[in-house]
Amino acid sequence: MSIATKTGDQGLTGLMYNRRVSKCHPRVEAYGAVDELNAALGLARATALHNFVRANILTIQKDLVIVMGELATGLEDLPRYAQDGFTLVTPALTVKLDALVTEIEAQKVSFAGWATPGATENSAALDVARTTCRRAERRVCGLQEAGQLQNDEIVIYLNRLSDLLWLFARWVETHQPEAPKIS
Repeated sequence: MSIATKTGDQGLTGLMYNRRVSKCHPRVEAYGAVDELNAALGLARATALHNFVRANILTIQKDLVIVMGELATGLEDLPRYAQDGFTLVTPALTVKLDALVTEIEAQKVSFAGWATPGATENSAALDVARTTCRRAERRVCGLQEAGQLQNDEIVIYLNRLSDLLWLFARWVETHQPEAPKIS
C-alpha cells in the first residue's frame, strides 16, 4: 500500500474511526500543531549535546503521541477509543513535567539573555519547540472553547510543557558553551 492514498485530495482527512473532516477542521489544527511540536522536539533532541536533555525530550515525544491520539478522536468516539485500550491524557503526564520543572529549577540556571533565542543551536531549537507548543496550546484551547474538548488535562499538559521547554533552553544555555559572538 502506498503512502499516497489520495484520500485527502478533496481537502478531507480521517480522524480515528474513519470520520472524515476538513483538513482545516479545528480538531485537525489541534493535533496537527501537536505533531509540529513533536517534530520540533525531534530537532531539539537531535541537536542536544546532553543526555539529560535527549532522554527527557524522547519521553515527552512519546507522551505527545498519546496527546495526538486523543485529539484525533471525535468526542463521540472517545468512549470507544478508551475501550479499545488507547491511553488518554491523565494528570500523571503533567506530574512528570512538574517533576522535571522542579529538578531543573533546583539547579543553577541562568536566565540572562532569555528574551533573544539563539545563544546555542540546541537552546534555539528548544525555543522553537516552546513557541510551537504555545501554538498547539492555543489550538487546543480553541477546541475547548467550542465545547469540543472533553479532557481539560490536555491544556494543562501543554501549558506545563511550554514552561518546561523554556527552562530546558535556559538549562542548555547555562550548561553548554556559548555560541560564537556576532561582531
